[in-house]
Amino acid sequence: MRITVLGAGSWGTTVASVLTRRDHESLIWARNPETADEINAKHSNERYLAGFPLPARLRATSDLAEAAAHAELLVVGVPTGAFRDTLERVGPDLHPWIPVVSLSKGLERDSLLRMTEVIKQVLPGHPAASLTGPNLAKEIMAGMAAATVIATEDLTVATEIQRVFRRGLLRVYTNHDVIGCEVGGALKNVVAIATGIAQGLGVGDNTRAGVISRGLAELTTLAVAMGGEPSTLAGLAGMGDLVATCISPHSRNRHVGEQLGRGRTLDDILAEMGQVAEGVKTVHAAVQLADRHDLAMPITRTIHRVVTGDITAERAYDGLLRTHPAGHESEPG
Repeated sequence: MRITVLGAGSWGTTVASVLTRRDHESLIWARNPETADEINAKHSNERYLAGFPLPARLRATSDLAEAAAHAELLVVGVPTGAFRDTLERVGPDLHPWIPVVSLSKGLERDSLLRMTEVIKQVLPGHPAASLTGPNLAKEIMAGMAAATVIATEDLTVATEIQRVFRRGLLRVYTNHDVIGCEVGGALKNVVAIATGIAQGLGVGDNTRAGVISRGLAELTTLAVAMGGEPSTLAGLAGMGDLVATCISPHSRNRHVGEQLGRGRTLDDILAEMGQVAEGVKTVHAAVQLADRHDLAMPITRTIHRVVTGDITAERAYDGLLRTHPAGHESEPG
């Protein structure tokens, strides 16, 4: 199958490599022509995957029209802030009816839409799916075992995409609950910032475990309010992705939180990273969704106050010392 992956960041490049090794004719689109040239000539992407050789058969281009016309399956791994614009640009050159798979974990800031909703809005008639789960790019490139979920309402389409992606130690499951899968993938980045702050402040493993657990309760509450299924959030797209993102030193969102906990400014952290930490953007949409559904979501709201500069990271954790009693564990707070 001819597959195009849009986005040559760490995860897009990893997925393109996996698909190429699965004997698909994969083409990756890189916004930067120099990145495309490096992939073609040196079979590497040192900015995002330093030290990991890419398959010699993987081709790259910086021509978006060429990338779109190549695709019998389109995989979109650009940041959520560029997601809509990229789809609008590929639309005229895209073959009709081919499936479009999102790799992007976040929410569109102004519309509050999930990425598959953006796909359906911009590219009507194309089956929309989300690939999500605890998938740290460098571990997959290193050949370590991993599991992921392909989520789309049509399980026949999901099964066909499952066949395309599964390879070796990458185990691919299907799920019909797109809402639950996408909300889990988006909100876990916010919780990872909170967990990173705990790491940066050195407040202890008990505190971090509490933040992860209560964070899972928050994202489950929001997913269910939006129409998702609670069981989904106990699986790979919820708890699995949350744990990996909160504990891994490879996690960009955890890194942002850790640096905030050490007293650095958000602007300095993001400038140094040179990469997108989706949780910083997602938290704005998450607070609006919490308001829409009349949900407390205290962790999410606290992280929103941190990233907007309303309170410091240290002050955020003072909230853990609140004197009013906690309620039932099934309740927020």
